[in-house]
Amino acid sequence: MNTGRSLRLFLVDGTPHGLLTAEIMNWTGHVLTGPRSRLAELVQRDECARTGVYFLIGPDPDDSLRTRVYIGESDDVAQRLKQHNRPEEQGGKDFWERVCLITSKDQNLTKAHVKYLESELITVASAAGRCVLGNGTVHGNGKLPESDRADMAFFLEQIRIVLPVLGFEFLREQVKPSAPVAPAAPAMQSPRFRIESARQTLLAYGQEIDGEFVVLKGSRARGHWVGVEGGYQALFQQLVAEGVLVADGGEHLTFSDDYAFRSPSAAAAVVYGRAANGRTSWVLESTGQTYAAWQEQQVERAEQPDGESL
Repeated sequence: MNTGRSLRLFLVDGTPHGLLTAEIMNWTGHVLTGPRSRLAELVQRDECARTGVYFLIGPDPDDSLRTRVYIGESDDVAQRLKQHNRPEEQGGKDFWERVCLITSKDQNLTKAHVKYLESELITVASAAGRCVLGNGTVHGNGKLPESDRADMAFFLEQIRIVLPVLGFEFLREQVKPSAPVAPAAPAMQSPRFRIESARQTLLAYGQEIDGEFVVLKGSRARGHWVGVEGGYQALFQQLVAEGVLVADGGEHLTFSDDYAFRSPSAAAAVVYGRAANGRTSWVLESTGQTYAAWQEQQVERAEQPDGESL
């Protein structure tokens, strides 16, 4: 079982949409994040004069449903951010709306450390597949002593813990139960659910894993969107364009890989090709109980005193 962590958040100006700092107990790292509209204030803070890694985050100009992320490092982050704030034709970057900076409270991060971290972070983000990377080239991670590499591995682990708390999901590993060599089972994993439609000959399987609803590889979905325009239509079309949904030679589309949705309703809508209530559409593979009933049962069980059953 995973152990708990204590995370300290500080709203610099007391508002939820301004500058924010985050720290994990017993970690030397320090996180500073804020919107691009507050860049003038952000670059004046002491953290921006330190050595660190940073993320520029915003919608992908070529696909608004995707997040674009640029990962960088610098001895003087403030100067780099000022350069990135220029128009595209002047060497800047137009896409980003938020910035997130990681430095060290003890200021022991060196240029070699952050170059190593930058390379590792690019590798992790690329493997996770949750964003479009804005980095044109991947630099070598350089040479570090073995002890320093171990320190940076721990530092990277803490970054991957704190960023999702701040709403940045692009470093989260996507669990794929259908993979030939599946990772260790997550702490929060449901039984398998299915959607079956004899009329449309649809058959899909899914699991709730770490707060996401994962439709499994090989699941069969409708061959085209038949619902009203809007809603999850853009997501359906995106999955077709990205090759997640592929033609099976007939009237259907097949999931070429496991895919994590934000909700069971999003998953059900893509399978059906129209809006759908995922809480009632998905049923337990073993009993036929709906997702909604299963979830309610979990809550009721949690409320029972030890030793009692429903």
